[in-house]
Amino acid sequence: MSDLIESALEILRATRDGDDLAPEHLSLLQAAVNDHLNDAGKAAFQELVENVRGGYVKPWFHGIENLTIDHEGYVAWRGKRVEHFNPDTAYSERLKERAEELAERCRQLEAEGKPVNKFTAVLDWTDRVREPAGAGRGR
Repeated sequence: MSDLIESALEILRATRDGDDLAPEHLSLLQAAVNDHLNDAGKAAFQELVENVRGGYVKPWFHGIENLTIDHEGYVAWRGKRVEHFNPDTAYSERLKERAEELAERCRQLEAEGKPVNKFTAVLDWTDRVREPAGAGRGR
């Protein structure tokens, strides 16, 4: 068996059959197994192998610290799901702006000592923004 295939199998074993990989890393793994890597892809794959061997660290979604995305499009803040983006468009410029806004909301909630989840960061956010400062809603 080639070293590349053995490395791919090692990655799969260490990441719950790839379920824990970031979407871009799963695509890289797939390209490696299908022998579709150029020199830059081979270097990126080797970096992935080393990342996994060191205890896989998922890259930040759109480079935004503490924000990650999974294969199904669920966006997480510090590992807690807070939003869902269509995986086909998640890496678009428009959704990058939404991701930055979402991260800012999460940082603000943390600074206020409030829980960060889908309700506080997304569903309740519109009401929160419309509510006059200090008005409170009996919560």
